[in-house]
Parts: sequence; C-alpha cells; structure tokens
Amino acid sequence: MPEGRPLTILCISSYEKGQELIRTCKSMGCRVLLLTVEKLRNADWPFECIDEVFTMPEELPLQRLIYAVSYTARSQTIDRIVALDEFDMENVSALREHLRIPGMGLTTVRYFRDKLAMRARAEETGILVPAFVHVLNYDHLRAFMSRVPGPWLLKPRSQASGIGMKKIHKPEELWPWLDQLGDQQSFYLLEQFVPGSVYHVDSVISEREVVFLEAHGYGTPPLETSHQGGVFTTRTLPRDREESRALDKINRDLIESLGLVRGVTHAEFLKAHADGKFYFLEIAARVGGAYIADVIEAATGINLWREWSRLEVGAGREPYRLPAKRSDYAGVILSLARQEHPDTSSYTDEEIVYRVNKFHHAGFVLKSPSQERIQQLLDSYARRFVEDFLATQPVPDKPSH
Repeated sequence: MPEGRPLTILCISSYEKGQELIRTCKSMGCRVLLLTVEKLRNADWPFECIDEVFTMPEELPLQRLIYAVSYTARSQTIDRIVALDEFDMENVSALREHLRIPGMGLTTVRYFRDKLAMRARAEETGILVPAFVHVLNYDHLRAFMSRVPGPWLLKPRSQASGIGMKKIHKPEELWPWLDQLGDQQSFYLLEQFVPGSVYHVDSVISEREVVFLEAHGYGTPPLETSHQGGVFTTRTLPRDREESRALDKINRDLIESLGLVRGVTHAEFLKAHADGKFYFLEIAARVGGAYIADVIEAATGINLWREWSRLEVGAGREPYRLPAKRSDYAGVILSLARQEHPDTSSYTDEEIVYRVNKFHHAGFVLKSPSQERIQQLLDSYARRFVEDFLATQPVPDKPSH
C-alpha cells in the first residue's frame, strides 16, 4: 500500500459483474470506488465494500469520461483502474495512459479486444488461425473469396461471443451486408468458417508467466447456440489427455506473443474436423462469462475474480502466489427458459453445486471427482432441458446490460 494511506481502486463497468473482485480488494484494505452506468446504480453490488459510487450515461464519449475521472482525481489519488467488463477495457486503458496509472495500455489492449489485431499477431508468431482478411479493400475481399472456400464469417472486430456475426455462403451475399454497414465496414473482418470442436482456456498471468490455467470443451459451439438456439454446456477437460496438453502449449505461446504482463484471460480455440489441428479464435483479458468462473472455482477452488484483484493490488510490487488448488472436474449447463422462473426441483443429483437464479434462464454448475460423471450429467440434462425449458431468441446486434 502507498505509505500512510490505503490503495484506491477505481472499478469501471457498464455491466453488473465483478462483485468478488470488489469484495477481495476491500478485504485487502483498499478503498474501492465504482463507476457504472446510471441504470445499474442500485444493482446487486456489494455496497458494504464500496466507498463511493459514481454513475455515467450509457456510451459516454471517452473525452467526457476522462473529464469525469480527472475531476474525481482532484480530491483523491486513484492508484489503479480496473475494467470489470470487456467492453470497458479500451476506455480504461486510455484513462490509465492519460492519468499515468499502472496497468495495460492501449497498445496491448488492442490484442485482447480487436479480433483483427489478435489474429495478425498470432499468425506472425506461427500460431494457426482460420484464413481471414480485413474488410477494407474490395479487391482484397474478392481475391480472398476466390482463394478461400466458403462459407465465411463476417465478424465485428470488437464484440464478444457471436454478437453481430453473419455467416456468408456466397460472394454475392457479402455486398448487401457491407452496404448496410456503410462507414462501419472497416471495423469488421471476413474469416473462413472452419467446422470443428471449440475449446476455451482460462488463465492467470503474473509477470508474463502463466501460473494457472484450465482447459475446457464446449458442447455445441457457442456460435451455433447463440445463432440457432440450443443448450449451452462446457466442462473441464481430462487433464492428462493430449488435447489438454496441446491447448496448454498454444495458450502459453499465444499469451507470450501478445505481451500481457499480469491479469486473467479467456481464450478460445478450435480443433478442425478436417485436419485435427488447433486454431486460435479469440482471446480477452477478462474473466469468462456464462458461469465459467464458477465452473473453475468448483473444480479447482481458484476464483478468477479474486486472483485478478490480488494481481491488480500487488501490480508487480509484491510476489504473487497462487493458492493451493484442487483437481476435481466441473461443468455448466445453461439455456434460455420459456418460464420466467423455471422449476428445476426435479433435478436432484448431488453433483449440482449451484442453481442459476436468473429471469427466463435455467442452469446448473456441476462438480465431481470424475470427468466421466460430469459429461454423463451434461449429456442427460441437455436432452431434458430441451423438453423442460428451452426457449430461443435472435442474437442481438449489440450487447445488452
């Protein structure tokens, strides 16, 4: 801590998340400030751990955000700024650079927000990525589509999950979408759609070293569930199998190439059906959503929000030590539900350690010493969820709070 006073952490979020990070910072003796959007002023924040709450309008321009935070800094020293959500990362990096506060700056954050930048950097360092092209020069787009077999995905460079993506089957389908995008076209890329199994690796990084990671396999690929509907599942992979070792290596190589000093990451990879090779899809310097943090904590005892806060508070001044971890297995099943408050009381297996309590959602986090048991339950529950709960809705073009 700074001599004579506690460290002051400013948490910025346009979404309701990161409560455990706030609690941990407070438990470590920090003053905690929260800046969130006006509609979330009275959300489920741990107010007992927050010293001051500030609000801002949605989509506040960066210049006005800099003015607002700089005004706050007139009366108190801000030592760290943390973006609790991916969509605030660029603004927070700009704030750090403007106020000269330690942490990830704009150059590095590009590799964790911009799908074009992260792909180009990964490819430069020899990591396999699906063939892609920047949506910029039309001759380059035509050449790409004549060289690379379709279908292709039109992807926004700075969105999460499947938000804003369009599947393109023939070249003539692309141009009407580009006409609709207008001046926003250059904020997209076009990428070959590679059928395969999708995985994610979630990591803790301290002083450029991956000190913890867990590899997981999705059931149905997230792009498919978000666009076509279905039941979302993911589970811990068997740690002694070749695919886990392969994901460990590519994840470490990727993070080293992108230059992250400390923090947490959520990276996604694809194992192509055609050649059996792993391809990098995307990475974010944040805790994974969809209850993935709960899955990791159930399996290992490691809470990524808590470890992220310890890294932020220490920020290279104090040696980071990962807590002792377990080696159980866990998984999550989640779906939209037709019912406002779905009744899950008929699901009684002892492996259920958390029941999702969210409007129009059904889901569980599962834990077991046996990976096979987790897989068995997820397969069984996925079939039952289709009958009991499943609802669908179109994927949004923009994220919702």
